[in-house]
Amino acid sequence: MENIGYLMDGFATVITIPHIVVMVIGVTLGILVGVLPGLGAPNGVSLLLPLTFTMDPITAIILLSCMYWGALFGGSTTSILFNIPGEPSSVATTFDGYPMARKGQATRALTLAFVSAGIGALAGVIMITLLSTWVAGFALKFSSPEFFAVYFLAFASFIGMGTNPPAKTLVMMMLGFALATVGMDTISGGLRLTFGIPDLIKGVSFLVAVMGLFGIGELLLTTEEGLRFEGIKARIRAGDVWKALKEIPRYGWSIVRSTVIGIWMGITPAGPTAASFMSYGLARRFARDKSEFGKGDPRGIIAPETADHSAGTSALLPMLALGIPGSATAAVMMGGLMIWGLTPGPMLFIDRPDFVWGLIASMYIGNVVAVLLVLTTVPIYASILRVPFAIVGPVIVAVIFSGAYQIANSTFDMWLVLVFGVFGYLFKKLDYPIAPLVLAMVLGDKAEDAFRQSMLMSNGSLSIFWSNPLVSAIMALGVLMLLWPIIAKLTGLRGLRRSGTKHSANA
Repeated sequence: MENIGYLMDGFATVITIPHIVVMVIGVTLGILVGVLPGLGAPNGVSLLLPLTFTMDPITAIILLSCMYWGALFGGSTTSILFNIPGEPSSVATTFDGYPMARKGQATRALTLAFVSAGIGALAGVIMITLLSTWVAGFALKFSSPEFFAVYFLAFASFIGMGTNPPAKTLVMMMLGFALATVGMDTISGGLRLTFGIPDLIKGVSFLVAVMGLFGIGELLLTTEEGLRFEGIKARIRAGDVWKALKEIPRYGWSIVRSTVIGIWMGITPAGPTAASFMSYGLARRFARDKSEFGKGDPRGIIAPETADHSAGTSALLPMLALGIPGSATAAVMMGGLMIWGLTPGPMLFIDRPDFVWGLIASMYIGNVVAVLLVLTTVPIYASILRVPFAIVGPVIVAVIFSGAYQIANSTFDMWLVLVFGVFGYLFKKLDYPIAPLVLAMVLGDKAEDAFRQSMLMSNGSLSIFWSNPLVSAIMALGVLMLLWPIIAKLTGLRGLRRSGTKHSANA
């Protein structure tokens, strides 16, 4: 019950006219980001982040989180109306959403998607409300060895629980670690991997990397494919919305199952994309009549949307309570917290409870705002996609480069964006996942500091990571996750891991 009291304080903080306006602006920008191919939630949040530097942290995180919710909804819109997933996690929605829209049932498909997404997001927020204080209190028992063990578990989970080939995930993670070491060593003060370039002394900003990898890389891929937007015109009618709402209770079991999958995938680093694919696969496997899947089956929309949004919301729990982001977007938000002078982790709940519970309270309101806004603005955003990509593409490029320059007023960062963009294009062509690289860049310094502090505590002995039951249990679980691909292959579970391989790179 203590958490409910904190939540009420959070509502008192965020239910103000300025914060409601910020929510509407964030959701509106997020829908736009989700609709336009080449942006996506991680890049959209990173573009908006420099504008929040002068804001109050509570207002800033509300803006960023609402953009995140809006981007997820926007990705669903394009999946259904244009068969173009605006977000990687919306790919599974195209399987039945677009066929249903082609049958003249676009309003039904959109309503099923948005309402089930809202239910999934609400379940994720309730889970955060109930568990966040307990997780943070548990984490207060941690010292340097325990924190390194948790970071090790996070990295190992990307390898063991991810849907990409483990070798590719490991390569990207190592590259992220290398980029995290560029600049001045926080302990010794020495310079590392600067190659005599003064601009690299400050290190490589993860925001610059995200803008290039996700933004420019995706645009290059889109340009190569010669993308043309030929969608289905949609007008939301109140009568059709009501009919779709009445049929949702019929799929209650599918919603519950997808919510559980999404929450689990959000807490672990598997992410929304893996959750949506797994949920779709299980919905099809347990369906009595599978004949309509791929032709416009409502379960093929409800299952991935519920899992996608519950996972996207749940990913913020480990970021807030442990300082470990559960998705690429959560990693960008975590970077924002550090820029604002806040340290994600258990002490955040003690030092800034107004911030934590203000954010959690805003999740409840923000998701309701997102559902209402997306239902009323679908025709507007659908018309944006009919603008030729030759016009939309250059606008996106200009936004990305201007955002990169604002981070440190450095033209060198703009060149880095271009370099990362080329590598992002190559990684996507070669099916290398980008999320592990972003995670390693954000957590690399923290993991290195925790490891070196542990070594100082133990006079260089690795036995400190097995010195008590807590750290031993976390390290053992990390080793299990690291070896899980081999175990899965030997036990015949390999197919389960690979169910969403093709589309999980940007989860």
